[in-house]
Amino acid sequence: MSRRLGLLELHVAVLLFGLAGVVGKAISAGALAIVLGRSAIAAVILGAGLALWGGGLKLPKGDRAGLLGTGFLLAAHWLAFFHAIALSSVAIGVVGFATFPLFVSLMSPMLGGPRPRWIDGLTALAVLLGLTLVASPSNTASHGGALALAVFSGWLFAGLTLLNRRLVLRQPFLLVSFYQHAGAAVVLVPVAVIAGATVQGQDYWLIAVLGIVCTAFAQTLFVKSLAKIEAPLASVVTGLEPIYAIALAAWLINEIPSTLTLLGAALVVAAVFIASLARPASPARR
Repeated sequence: MSRRLGLLELHVAVLLFGLAGVVGKAISAGALAIVLGRSAIAAVILGAGLALWGGGLKLPKGDRAGLLGTGFLLAAHWLAFFHAIALSSVAIGVVGFATFPLFVSLMSPMLGGPRPRWIDGLTALAVLLGLTLVASPSNTASHGGALALAVFSGWLFAGLTLLNRRLVLRQPFLLVSFYQHAGAAVVLVPVAVIAGATVQGQDYWLIAVLGIVCTAFAQTLFVKSLAKIEAPLASVVTGLEPIYAIALAAWLINEIPSTLTLLGAALVVAAVFIASLARPASPARR
């Protein structure tokens, strides 16, 4: 029963992560306002929860600077991701972002991790073919610049994932997440002031949903589920995020991807899925 509940919690968390792109697409404000609002709200919610039930917010001094620094990476990743979606579609954004496990495999040796395997090379070729289909000139629903931004967001998140794997060996994941969201908000406040970023109308509510439901609640649910679900299964379920996101975009905002986009997405997701099965690891969330 406990395992089934954990699996349900995991699927709900991944569904909510996928919903983030759809909510972001529905917000008329720019990516800067979206990311600042999401980061600040998530930091407040996570901070309140940790202060009340999670043992407080105290962190050894040696980790503080590093965590705030990773907040910069998180902010840059989200800015690229939401800007890609604004320029094109949810499908383009999530397909590009879905390349991050491949970047993790390629970057891991630089931080003392395992070397890439032959299956990582095949995965890279399959991902490249999938992205080529998505960005094909005959695919009128695609935008090359937006796809490049989405892939860049995946590369940034890969770096963040590798750094997080080290940080969570010393600190609880939710504490790490709180400091990263707070760091992202601190970095973006002066940028938003200089850029004159504004939010109007229903965007306030949508950004609140993004910060509370799709970030703070989803991450808490995700971490909670990992106590009941083994890492290989968790890796497989988290691979469903692009599928959930594309399905939700079609249902909620009537954003129907082209056939080439769907074929490219299927190829990218399948390649990453197979590579994850070959060497499963505990996933890290946004």
